[in-house]
Amino acid sequence: MSHEEMEKQVTELVDGQIQELLIKKEDFMTFRTIWLSHPRKDEIIGEAKLHGEVVYRLVPIEKSNM
Repeated sequence: MSHEEMEKQVTELVDGQIQELLIKKEDFMTFRTIWLSHPRKDEIIGEAKLHGEVVYRLVPIEKSNM
């Protein structure tokens, strides 16, 4: 998967257009580069699957009123 395609999918995940994003082992380093620079990276949570695949979902962080 190209860098641009991956960025588009991460944006769709954050915008709620897709519920989860499956990243294959061979695409992980591309995803990681995009994820590390994303402002909402703490809300993009991965769940490891078989054969090096990871499913990422958006888990919004609730802001406290302190």
